Amino acid sequence: MSDFLTSYWVKRIERCRAALAANNFATVVADTADDAGRIILDDILPAISPRSASWGDSMTLHATGVLERLAAEGNIGIIRTFEPGVPREEIIERRRRALLVDVFFTGSNAVTEAGQLVNLDMVGNRVAGITFGPRHVIIVAGRNKIVAGLDEAMRRIRDYAAPANAIRHTGWNTPCIKTARCSDCRSPDRICNVWTITEKSYPKGRITVILINQDLGL
Repeated sequence: MSDFLTSYWVKRIERCRAALAANNFATVVADTADDAGRIILDDILPAISPRSASWGDSMTLHATGVLERLAAEGNIGIIRTFEPGVPREEIIERRRRALLVDVFFTGSNAVTEAGQLVNLDMVGNRVAGITFGPRHVIIVAGRNKIVAGLDEAMRRIRDYAAPANAIRHTGWNTPCIKTARCSDCRSPDRICNVWTITEKSYPKGRITVILINQDLGL
């Protein structure tokens, strides 16, 4: 990356990090997804000693490699809420149990420069975990998720992240899969059901946000 772009992103990420910290989020900056994974595994998890973990859907989280490492090591009980071949009823029950884990991993659809997390969910298990239940929450977000404010966050999610995410999944039938544009549909497969804006972390430091200096996820 050229020097001026490096400087641009370093400055913008630092402003966002400082705003998040002022809003009581624990904050970390990582250069790459691999670095974020190492920070989680080597620094954050040993400090909180979790016995159970689960996660909400996040392409950025998968890019860190954390889930694969945890599964391989087997030291932490994992509630798997996206396991292929498991009946839907069992998946929903696991997602309910996942709200009581020691650490919950996920991403964020947008992070504002005022230090807010903005998310839109289909079922609500991801935003529920962020809001309440798990003792600790670790959120990973690429620099492409940083936006100026709430209006831009919602436009980004509705006009880009949600349609792209619908297209990513197979077997769903929403208008945006065909048009790549939100039509505020009434489809049974609609993924835009639950908005949350997390203004501050409560209690202080319960939510850790790792900002990654890469474009990651949707």
